[in-house]
Amino acid sequence: MYVCNCNAIRERDAKSAILSGAITPKAVFDHCQTRAQCAKCVCDIRQMIAEQQSVMAIAAE
Repeated sequence: MYVCNCNAIRERDAKSAILSGAITPKAVFDHCQTRAQCAKCVCDIRQMIAEQQSVMAIAAE
C-alpha cells in the first residue's frame, strides 16, 4: 500500500525509515530521498511514527 502517492513511498518504505530512526515526516522523506509534494500523506506518516514510538515505549517497560 502506498503512503505517499506523489513520491511512491510504500508503507514498508516508511516503516523502514521509522525503524532506522526517522521521527519526523521530513526524516522519512529524507530517508526515501524525496520531499513532500502535496503533503496529504504527512498525517499518515505522523501516525505511523506515533504508533512505532508507542510500541517502543511499551517494549522498554
